Amino acid sequence: MSAPLDPEVVNVIQPYQARKTYTCPGCDLDITPGTGHLVVVPEWTPELRRHWHRGCWHKEQRRRH
Repeated sequence: MSAPLDPEVVNVIQPYQARKTYTCPGCDLDITPGTGHLVVVPEWTPELRRHWHRGCWHKEQRRRH
């Protein structure tokens, strides 16, 4: 995971844009093609970008603060 001070860019992926299957790091479940979700990219470590379910990302944000 990225360092706590690493600002993140959050991109919204619309269902029509989602063409691959990814594993959400928040719940370890698949994000299937056609499912809207978020791509979170740490600004200083973009190689650590992850695809998150919206709800899982919001829970993660609450956990961090």
